[in-house]
Amino acid sequence: MTELESAIEVVSNFLTFSMVPDPEKAATFMSEDVKITFTGRREMANTQAITSFNKDRYLWVKKSIKQYDAVQKDDHCVVYSIGFLYGQWPNGQEFHGNRYTDRFEVRNGKITKMDVLNDSAEWILAPQINRVSEY
Repeated sequence: MTELESAIEVVSNFLTFSMVPDPEKAATFMSEDVKITFTGRREMANTQAITSFNKDRYLWVKKSIKQYDAVQKDDHCVVYSIGFLYGQWPNGQEFHGNRYTDRFEVRNGKITKMDVLNDSAEWILAPQINRVSEY
């Protein structure tokens, strides 16, 4: 397995356990000094903080992962997970087709940086807009 393939596997395993959610198991794929930044520049200390944040924003949320893109940098790999979120808002309304891109830096088999970007804030601000579910 190449270093890029290994980095993608680390990210894939992390996302699998994040969606259960099993923050303890997900944390095993992150370095102790991981830097996590969510939309709105919200910094998260750990996977438990991610789970807590998502509990406030969604009744539940999952990812429909469409692809991984990866590139080798000098001392690490950068992995992008791209796809769509689906789930339920706190009011019980279901949603799907909410675009997301997660960017990860993987060093020595551990995620050292995670940046989360998605359309949730826009969807919350303007729920009346009819959106195309996926493209």
